[in-house]
Amino acid sequence: MSSRELMIWLWRGYLRHYIPLLGVAVALMLIEGGTVGALSYMMQPMFDEVFVAGNSDALFWVAFAFLIIFTFRGMASVGQKVILSKISQTSAAHLRKDMLARMIRQDPAFHQVNPPGFLIQRIQGDVSALNSIWQAVITGAGRDLTQLVAVLGVAVSVDWRWTLIMLIGLPMLLIPIAAIQRYVRKKASIARDMGASLSTRLDEIFHGMVPIKLNSLESYQTERFADQTNVFVRAEIRASFGTASITGMIDLMAGLGVMGVVLYGGSEIIGGEKTVGQFMTFFTAIGLSFDPMRRLAAISGVWQAAAAALERIKELMDTPILLTSPDNPVAKPEGLPQVQLDNVTLHYGDAAVLRDLSLVAEAGKTTALVGASGAGKSTIFNLLTRLIDPQQGAVKVGDVTVSDLALEDLRDLFSVVTQEALLFDETLLENILLGRTDVSDERLQEVLKAAHVADFLPNLTQGLDTPVGPRGSALSGGQRQRVVIARALLRDTPVLLLDEATSALDAQSEKVVQQALDKLTGGRTTLVIAHRLSTIRNADKIIVMERGKVADQGTHDELLARGGIYADLYRLQFQDGKTLVDPVGVAAQVPAITQDATIQPSWWRRISRKVFG
Repeated sequence: MSSRELMIWLWRGYLRHYIPLLGVAVALMLIEGGTVGALSYMMQPMFDEVFVAGNSDALFWVAFAFLIIFTFRGMASVGQKVILSKISQTSAAHLRKDMLARMIRQDPAFHQVNPPGFLIQRIQGDVSALNSIWQAVITGAGRDLTQLVAVLGVAVSVDWRWTLIMLIGLPMLLIPIAAIQRYVRKKASIARDMGASLSTRLDEIFHGMVPIKLNSLESYQTERFADQTNVFVRAEIRASFGTASITGMIDLMAGLGVMGVVLYGGSEIIGGEKTVGQFMTFFTAIGLSFDPMRRLAAISGVWQAAAAALERIKELMDTPILLTSPDNPVAKPEGLPQVQLDNVTLHYGDAAVLRDLSLVAEAGKTTALVGASGAGKSTIFNLLTRLIDPQQGAVKVGDVTVSDLALEDLRDLFSVVTQEALLFDETLLENILLGRTDVSDERLQEVLKAAHVADFLPNLTQGLDTPVGPRGSALSGGQRQRVVIARALLRDTPVLLLDEATSALDAQSEKVVQQALDKLTGGRTTLVIAHRLSTIRNADKIIVMERGKVADQGTHDELLARGGIYADLYRLQFQDGKTLVDPVGVAAQVPAITQDATIQPSWWRRISRKVFG
């Protein structure tokens, strides 16, 4: 995308909102730039009238004129810098907010392709780089350009031939500068990509600190980070070299011009055609033109670095949001809804996850989903909450297709408790309320007691105001699960989704959490994913899934009596000699499994296929 198109996008989206303030800032820049021309202009009367002619009456007025010029310059400089700082910081905050709002609404597939470190770099690093650049561009267009025009005007008024000699080398720089600009943009693009990779690497390191330590990977991870850092540093240095080369060529051109003016103008002064005051005015003007000229030349290189960042920002902002609310959403169902999937097919690329799947979870009852990993159980939860949409079939809650509901209304129907139990790095209270302000103290205490959070609350030094640490690391696994259950109780939704909610807990924690879950599931339509079959023995219905389809369904006792996949899975978990021991103490009379796989190889192959796919 061209620099012009990127700048137009930035202007229309953000900078145009600040036109009045920009107008004031540019006016102050014009004043500041004009004062530089005035300073160079005052050189001639100071030298010719005061120093050479010895006119003492002009001394005060010349000195007073310098005071006025510097006063106006100082006031204009402070004013435009403060205004530009306000505009740049406010517009950057606006852009970051818009980026986060858009990224947070993207579907999970987007976040699988764009890791957290990459997005953090886009929102933080790229916006910061862009923020400083556009301020430099506006400053250059306002103050520096005005200053350059003013001092060159003074130089031309002294002698247009001297000015032409001074600038004669400028056209020769156009082709090299254009080549350097392309070079800078390429290297800046590499640096931006490597910056995102470094952010991703750091994010993975800090989130994986425990396995890094347990596997003694400190040196390995440090070296990998160092290698990526070296690539980043080289790209940054090369981009800086390109930007600096542009200003270096301006200095070379200026040196040649000054040499020519000294040779040509010096002879005129010696011959009496020009005065010393005229020469000092000209060289003061030319001297004062070097800095704005170098800054304006550097802007072209710096803008190429900014364009690399802006290109990536625009690319992310232009990524379409695939999962949105319908234009005319229907009302969400009232009461306890049943959950239903009708002939649902879902593919991730070429991999089929669900194949013409149909199932019903009856209203107010508990339905369990069991099966090997990869059978599609968690995918069903994602379909119900519209984290993904199927390619075929219908997903319904209370006879309403989920895609016909507003996303907010749909997700207000569900509470989800997973084995991960991720918490935010906030206080315990904030992790339960999640921004809600309509919860009474009585309701909060009721939820804390029902979720068994009140059991460990006295052990926390600050009670509900205790920070839980990154991802809840200051709490145990069982405590984190109880906090998540408290959230779900507070939401009080008609449908509950439980995904391996106790699988990662020890026996004591599991017992407490299970008690809280029993209270949570009461009076709700509940779907449970479980590998630990003892936790779903009393489910109203158990649906056995295999390769994205329903292989069997029924109650615990019915499935055991029929044999098949569920009975095989149950044997694997609860066999004891030749008798299958029921986890609640009742022996199920089913055929025993021989421990020696060589005796019954057909059984071993059958179980392996069904459990591991």
